[in-house]
Amino acid sequence: MANGSVATAPDRSNLISFSSRLKEGRALAQDVWSIFAAANLPADCINLGQGYMNFPPPKWVTEAAEEALKSVAPNHYSHPRGRIRLREALKQFYSPLLNRDLDVESEVLVTSGANEGQYSVFTAFLEHGDEVIMFEPFFDQYLPSVTFNGGTPVYVPLHPPTSSKLQSVSNEWTIDFDELRRAISPRTKMIIVNTPHNPVGKVFSREELEKIAALAEEFNLLIMSDEVYDCLVFDGKEHVRIATLPGMWDRTVTVGSAGKAFAATGWRIGWLIAPPSIIQPTLAASTRIIFCSNSPLQEAAAAGLEQAKERRFFETQLAEYTERRKILCNAFDDLGLKYTIPEGSYFVLLDISKVKFPEDYPFPVSVLGRGRDFRACWFIATEVGVSSIPVSEFYCEEHAQIGEAYARFAFCKDTETLNSAAVKLARLKEFIDN
Repeated sequence: MANGSVATAPDRSNLISFSSRLKEGRALAQDVWSIFAAANLPADCINLGQGYMNFPPPKWVTEAAEEALKSVAPNHYSHPRGRIRLREALKQFYSPLLNRDLDVESEVLVTSGANEGQYSVFTAFLEHGDEVIMFEPFFDQYLPSVTFNGGTPVYVPLHPPTSSKLQSVSNEWTIDFDELRRAISPRTKMIIVNTPHNPVGKVFSREELEKIAALAEEFNLLIMSDEVYDCLVFDGKEHVRIATLPGMWDRTVTVGSAGKAFAATGWRIGWLIAPPSIIQPTLAASTRIIFCSNSPLQEAAAAGLEQAKERRFFETQLAEYTERRKILCNAFDDLGLKYTIPEGSYFVLLDISKVKFPEDYPFPVSVLGRGRDFRACWFIATEVGVSSIPVSEFYCEEHAQIGEAYARFAFCKDTETLNSAAVKLARLKEFIDN
């Protein structure tokens, strides 16, 4: 080549453009779980961020998994609807709760975790441009699952407590029903109701659900009722299943999870309960997405449901989680910071707006340019040694400032871990701006 110049190879790193839905669903942005992963934090940092347990499922449930692995049939494909033993167990468990005799062939669908089940509903029912209403803060998987299926998210925020008191209860996060009505348009197809709610811990009241139901009837909307924390409702609070309200069975899909029920989040066994008009299209979608779910662990989940009543498992588990919640809330009481006492789920929202940190603190690039809560949570994790999740991650950009005041702490850990976290959290007093 003339004058000894070296040819520059053409850039071939982005020959094929990727789908715009990845950007619309925030799927390409580094997610909060990756940022606050244990690998990025000090080795002695206690993880109260991600909502997974650090204790095993009940022994009698894992023994059922072992038995299933030793036999032949559960090591092979299950029916796309789910293994009949689990569907029968779901029928026996949920029929009394939903006030109807469930049909295991047409009204119950086993899925690969609750998330895949919800994704399949979106695939089955959303046309391009259909709108899905989500209450904020929302479980972060809803957004990409909606946009990947051509849907358009519409956000309605739960309004935080305005009181200056240190302790608020999760039902003080309220819905503005005029705001909800205004959010409904001719393109609205669905409302997602998450009760008990992640991350607020709100258990929607009967009155709130009746108002949502009335709007669903008026505008002919599908309701996705994400009830994966239905086994964790505290203080005698009533968990109302919206599918049981007048006229709502025909337009509601109820979502459940063995991972939440039996401390087995890695099993990826979930279920949907709905009328045939919802289950059949969703089955068609789910069959093409995953064909069938993990067979041996379906057997284990079935054993869990079959024996739960006799063993008083959910009553015992609730008492254990009540103790765990108390340890964490007591730590926040000692700090004198505002927080929300959850009536359901296993998360507490702590108001971190008074936590101070140096602006020149050596934050990683991953938290710079994000909400203030990202920097506060990183500072708490590195300086105090307890990780949490910044709540602005669960909001759209327009409403992100609501979430910036909060960090989500999970108490789905053993009491020893929570007590150790409480000791570490006491150091946070040094960094509170009074």
